[in-house]
Amino acid sequence: MTHVVVVGGGIAGLAAAYFLRDSAASVTVLEGSPGIGGKLAVAEVAGHQVDVGAEALLARRPEATGLITELGLADQLVHPGATTARLWTRGEFRSLPRRQFMGVPGDFAELEDSAILSPAGLARALDDSVLPPTRREGDVSVASYVGARFGSEVVDRLVEPLLGGVYAGRADQLSYEATLPALAQASRKHASLARSVTDLMPKPAVQAAPGPPAPVFATLTGGAGTLPAALAAASGAQVRTKAAVRELARAGARGWLLTVGPAITPVHLEADAVILALPARPASRLVAQLPGAAGAAADLAAIEYASMAIVTLAYQASAFPEPLAGSGYLVPAVDGRPVKAVTFSTVKWPHLLAGRNRELHFIRCSLGRIGEETVLQRDDADLARLAATDLAAATGVKGVPADSRVTRWGGGLPQYTVGHLDRVSRIRGWAAGTGSLAVCGAAYDGIGVPACIASARLAADQVAGFLEARRDSGE
Repeated sequence: MTHVVVVGGGIAGLAAAYFLRDSAASVTVLEGSPGIGGKLAVAEVAGHQVDVGAEALLARRPEATGLITELGLADQLVHPGATTARLWTRGEFRSLPRRQFMGVPGDFAELEDSAILSPAGLARALDDSVLPPTRREGDVSVASYVGARFGSEVVDRLVEPLLGGVYAGRADQLSYEATLPALAQASRKHASLARSVTDLMPKPAVQAAPGPPAPVFATLTGGAGTLPAALAAASGAQVRTKAAVRELARAGARGWLLTVGPAITPVHLEADAVILALPARPASRLVAQLPGAAGAAADLAAIEYASMAIVTLAYQASAFPEPLAGSGYLVPAVDGRPVKAVTFSTVKWPHLLAGRNRELHFIRCSLGRIGEETVLQRDDADLARLAATDLAAATGVKGVPADSRVTRWGGGLPQYTVGHLDRVSRIRGWAAGTGSLAVCGAAYDGIGVPACIASARLAADQVAGFLEARRDSGE
């Protein structure tokens, strides 16, 4: 039997192992940390198991919900009770324009009503409707293109907080083509960027379908963090934790040799094929050891990562002077607040209020942006106090939380900077040239769970195709 090694036990690596279950190969997953799942994890807060990593799956992409259904967990899928987020800026909550795409406005009347922009900023944004087309040759930053159409205030007060909530990145560095691909494509058809946004808005049907609209997000009743264990069990793979891969080398013409564990007691594994499902920087270090891989290693190393932390706070519901509205709020970086995004988990996910949870509110506070890692140097207790203080300034919550938990993602969020798509194309081209080595994960096509699963499918298909071709040739 042939042997495939998947390096990395996050959602992408586990999905790749699952997709290889029918490939007539034994599969080993090697994870360097003590546990699997990567950024999907549940932990106890105030006596309850809640998500302390990624907590929502994009339901309009079928990869995650389809995989959950395959695993027999469809009855555990739940959808949000609230998805409307607001901005907390200049000391007030302000509603986001309804017709917008990642903060890029599509309706000027709604933009004016939101009162997010200053009069001068609004006047500059209106120029989009009369400006000539903005030329772009190749990839550009989000800030450069959106700013050319609407001005810097739209970038700072609308686009930056939404992109920061997803990537913990900066609009002047993030790639327009990689982070907003649908809008980048639509904006090739119109001079006005607002018109391009309206093209992306759902169109009213001639006859509305019965029932509520399809939900945008989903999770599992036990938390999205319960998915990795179910996936690992269904994959049939051997999953090893505390098994960091230190070296990767060719073993003969078509095989691989992996060195695992500490230098004083190394373990060597042979593999017919390898899938690298780990962040780009450690993948670069492994690839750099291979002949002819200098370009791919450099492209992998060029993918930067942002660090952040999730502070989960539990409060008695009575501590809030008013009922919590919407799913949470975002904070523009220009306001200088330490917390960049807040999720009212028990409002967003009503199932968390079931049973004895009813007297508690769980609140998730996100801290940390690229280039602003100083705040993350505080210890857990100090970081939790900082988040609670910021939350109190916004919501008026009284007293100290009943419990808190800090989850750190050191170098956890890849930055899709200008030129990202070309880098990914070169990396994948090099990997395809090897035949038996593939890459997947958040570093390539999207950082959400469905995108990671889609990249795992690509990697597994490449490796399965290689193994089948080799079997057919009699090797």
